[in-house]
Amino acid sequence: MRVHLIGLCLATAGLAACSGGGGGGTVPPAGGGGTTTQSSQATNEQAVETANGVGTPVRSFASYESTISNTAAAAATRTLAATGTCHGRYEFFAPDTAGDPNSTESKLFYDAACTDIARDVVRIYSASSASAETVSRTENLYAPNDLTAIATRTSTDTIAGATFDAHGFPIAADGFTRSGTAQLTIGGSKTIASSGELVMQAAASGTNAFCDDTAGFSVTGSSTLAETFGWAGGVSSGGTRTTNSDGSVTWTATHAGTAYKAAIGGLSLVNGTPNATCPIATPEFALAGGSVVGTYSIPVIATFKYGILTSLNVTNATLSNGNTLTISTTPGALPSSTTFIVGTISTGSTQLATFAVNAFGNGTLTVTKTGAQFVITDWHVVK
Repeated sequence: MRVHLIGLCLATAGLAACSGGGGGGTVPPAGGGGTTTQSSQATNEQAVETANGVGTPVRSFASYESTISNTAAAAATRTLAATGTCHGRYEFFAPDTAGDPNSTESKLFYDAACTDIARDVVRIYSASSASAETVSRTENLYAPNDLTAIATRTSTDTIAGATFDAHGFPIAADGFTRSGTAQLTIGGSKTIASSGELVMQAAASGTNAFCDDTAGFSVTGSSTLAETFGWAGGVSSGGTRTTNSDGSVTWTATHAGTAYKAAIGGLSLVNGTPNATCPIATPEFALAGGSVVGTYSIPVIATFKYGILTSLNVTNATLSNGNTLTISTTPGALPSSTTFIVGTISTGSTQLATFAVNAFGNGTLTVTKTGAQFVITDWHVVK
């Protein structure tokens, strides 16, 4: 089976099938016979649950960053690049290349010459008042050197309590709330369903405090494991978004969550009441169905420039099953590299699994103890 590599996936969701990195055949877990034993099933589950746990905040932060008005320098770059000038692996169009009213289009590239596209995001916004709007986004994802989209993410967000820049992006310094739903489609099939909310508190110092919550699950599930996986959690308080002197932005937070599993088709999203302030006592979004399989607390530091991840670090993550997790950015690696981000999941001194992804959220999760491999797309385990 072909493994598409666009960035890190790991995270916000479930998985669809356990597959090898070559020839299209299913990789049987250790023990042979192509039958997943109870012990190898549990090992595979732990690896996927951990990957989903760390991928959730990374996917969320990437999504938030792409919908926020950046620093003054970046806003000026948007204005100058309104006709598609290449700048830092980034092109911006207002209106979008189709000429839709109240629209923008952002193109992110693997290369600095803006020739190898990674993501193409079209955004159409509609104001409901001076401080509120609804935004529909369609994001096509591409593998390196491939002009055929490997996946599409669509989302609808409601933004309130905001001030907006000339292109309808909420300005972080003034604070706002954002609530929305999204789905990831691969090969014409809805693969991941997710929802989330963000409360960005006002700040004039270049550092905003924020809180958020998110929930999601794999719609297709894993036919090999005969299960689907999901997550719910977030940053109830204490998160920060800091604008750096070079124009990059760093998100720092400890994401606490709960992992779920169920029979395929057994999970669903539940909508509650939106939050307007931090801390979040009752999340707006949760999961229904299935059973709790563990909790986790993952401190994340993620830096983006022009919406592209440049650095990711996780240390001292706490996992309910006793596993440990380390994640780092490979020095000097290009955004398209399949080892741009690398991570290790361990049980004591024993390596349980490893993952490697590029800066745009695609790669592979390999379970060391069983030989199983899972495809990561857009920070989600999908196959």
